[in-house]
Amino acid sequence: MVTTEFPPQPGGIGNHAYNLANQLQFQNYLVTVLTDNRSNKGIEEFEFDLKNTFLIKRIKIRSPRFLMYFKRLRLLFSEINSNDIIIASGKFSLWMVAFASLFYKKKYLAVIHGSEVNFQQKTLHYLVEKSLQQFDKIIAVSNFTKSLLSEKLKKRTQVIPNGFGQDILIKKALSNPLKGNPKLLTVGNVTTRKGQLNVIKMLPKVLKTFPDVHYHCIGLPSQKEEFLEKAKQLGVENQLTFHGRVSDGELVPFLQNSDIFVMLSDTNKEGDIEGFGIAILEANYFGKPAIGSLNCGIEDAIVNGKTGYLIHNRDSEAMVKAIVEILDNYSHFSEHSKQWAAQHQWEKIIEKYLKTLEF
Repeated sequence: MVTTEFPPQPGGIGNHAYNLANQLQFQNYLVTVLTDNRSNKGIEEFEFDLKNTFLIKRIKIRSPRFLMYFKRLRLLFSEINSNDIIIASGKFSLWMVAFASLFYKKKYLAVIHGSEVNFQQKTLHYLVEKSLQQFDKIIAVSNFTKSLLSEKLKKRTQVIPNGFGQDILIKKALSNPLKGNPKLLTVGNVTTRKGQLNVIKMLPKVLKTFPDVHYHCIGLPSQKEEFLEKAKQLGVENQLTFHGRVSDGELVPFLQNSDIFVMLSDTNKEGDIEGFGIAILEANYFGKPAIGSLNCGIEDAIVNGKTGYLIHNRDSEAMVKAIVEILDNYSHFSEHSKQWAAQHQWEKIIEKYLKTLEF
């Protein structure tokens, strides 16, 4: 498996790759993962890798960056002969494995998440299209992601939804109960793409109906200061808390103590887009309904009217209406959310991958 992301650093592609690798080894596949270090010293990665029973080989961060590309290729070429199936996940992995396929006759499988097939720059879009043509099989994590492909590639693409792993079930007490009524929660890197800013802009409207509402944000604080400044301009900074990045164990009580999960993701100018939204399933597991964006992979992660609502990510009136509907029928949404999450546990999702791996 060649992947652009892998734990312990956060990211949906890495989350997917880890759970896929983990489940495959449970099915008696001998798994090797080729990925990058994403921290400068690589200490977190080293400690994480020691805990896993499958082999993880990483490329250290080097400068200039292009030196890492050569190292990736060299490592891939050295590993490829001892493996029967090569799985690529993430944009750089697609290009690299497609190139390797020109020299080695193996079975090649691509997993696409969204952003890698939505480049706005024509050259990059063309490179991805040509790369995917080299793969024997293609898996899209959502119907939305599949819709971004050319008609030719769609015919060879199967949709297998994202799942969530049981390690999220680690429980740890929350030292300070979450404030607010209702308590809204978003988990993800604090960026324009993840949509926290869209929620902040809606808070003045939400406050008119829910004066005690509070919005909690979990994740790397990449654009925290910028978003906080906007909240101050709107006069809603007291209804907003950035908690920073937390571990899986620390995340659970936030999910348990929130009321509604919110993910109003945006597509940036480069075409970076939400391919599914694993965090929504994790919230659903704890009976938390979700409100998410239309026109992205979140459409596959929320059953509209059952596990939450899909709205346009700048429609504050729709946001208020969705909150009202969910809170007025909370047991209905909560029960459907649990049932929906149960369908996406990796122990069930892996069955679909096993069938696909029967080349």
